[in-house]
Amino acid sequence: MFSRRNFLLVSSAAAFLSLRREAHSQRRDDTSATPGPVPSAIAALTDLSGRAKPFTNDERLARIERARQLMSANKIDAIILANSATSSVYFANIRFWGSERFWALVIPAKGTPFVVCPAFEEDRARELLSAGPFAKDADILTWQEDEDPFSLTVKGLKDRGISSGTVGLEENMKFIFADSLAKAGPQLHFVSAVPVTAGCRMIKDQHELDCIRLACHATLVVYRAVYQSLREDMTTKDVNRLIHMGYQKVGFPGEASLNIGEFTASPHGSEQPQTIREGTILMLDDGCEVEGYTSDITRTFVLGKATDKMKSVFDIVHHAQSAALAAAKPGVPLADVDAAARKVIVDAGYGPGFKYFTHRLGHGMGMDMHEWSYLVKNNMFGYDLHPVLKPNMVTSNEPGIYIRGEFGVRLEDDMHITENGAELFTPQSPSLENPFGNVS
Repeated sequence: MFSRRNFLLVSSAAAFLSLRREAHSQRRDDTSATPGPVPSAIAALTDLSGRAKPFTNDERLARIERARQLMSANKIDAIILANSATSSVYFANIRFWGSERFWALVIPAKGTPFVVCPAFEEDRARELLSAGPFAKDADILTWQEDEDPFSLTVKGLKDRGISSGTVGLEENMKFIFADSLAKAGPQLHFVSAVPVTAGCRMIKDQHELDCIRLACHATLVVYRAVYQSLREDMTTKDVNRLIHMGYQKVGFPGEASLNIGEFTASPHGSEQPQTIREGTILMLDDGCEVEGYTSDITRTFVLGKATDKMKSVFDIVHHAQSAALAAAKPGVPLADVDAAARKVIVDAGYGPGFKYFTHRLGHGMGMDMHEWSYLVKNNMFGYDLHPVLKPNMVTSNEPGIYIRGEFGVRLEDDMHITENGAELFTPQSPSLENPFGNVS
């Protein structure tokens, strides 16, 4: 799907959705085969793409100004976003694909931003910049194949008055790039740019919230249509085709993984072929993308009658999700929200600690499906960028119980931190046998 000629694309390209996801099962299944008849529930879905509004250059310029404020507050003189950084899309509407060649967007706290790129790609770089907020004032520094792009980057910083000082590197930058920059600029102090990039991205404005809310709605109606189309003896490949058709109908790129029976006891499932049986528990997970912003929703349900144990576990997980929602509000430590859900599960006999609820409660949501901040104690190995919740953060709320050899239950909705508390973008699932209730 990707070639050397298209490694640099604008942010709206839906082809990159799967690159931002954790590895789930069934993602390698072939959904391009002839899908056959369209089930009535999927045929009834309506195109929602007209509700999405593109982001403007004025919005991106406001983000850049916020980034510069955070640079000043954190004593960072410039940030460097290289190759596959989602943040380059966030600020400049450009995606740098992860080639072995060094591309970079450099944003100084003061002064003109600049792009570093291979000389033979200069025309392409200018074309992409022309549609973004830097069209009028960004410089382009080019390097030939036998030249050093890292020394060129350091020179670009020096030309802007940054011959020493502190430079932030985007967290997903390749080690070889970060190491080469450090060697090219030993007089510079290189640090993580996370306080700036995540500091901007983790707090959403209304437009961003609207995109995530729409993505959540689209995901839930596709899930419901798929659920209504399920039949015994369908395989995971059959269900993937239904999902593919559903997202085509609503007009957004999306995907989902289905796991069945004992495979639901692994949070991210299995690649083994699976077949739906009456009375077996099923778990559907993932989401879609609206103007670059993602959803991440899980529904667990049974085709037919659930056992009493399945119902009991579902009720515990439902209670845990509600407890986390009640605990989430501005000023509350991230760890406390995880603890509120985990206490419900442990007190119900599914403990201690991570024995049955094997993962953190949630992760930040935005342009990457997993991004800052993370709802768990020792957030990112003690790197507590923002240890408490703030208004307009968005995270997943996804407690689960996983019983090896039997089944698992996870309920996942995306949670918006409001001024006084929190809300879910989608209604909680009512039960295993009625997983979508009165979703409209």
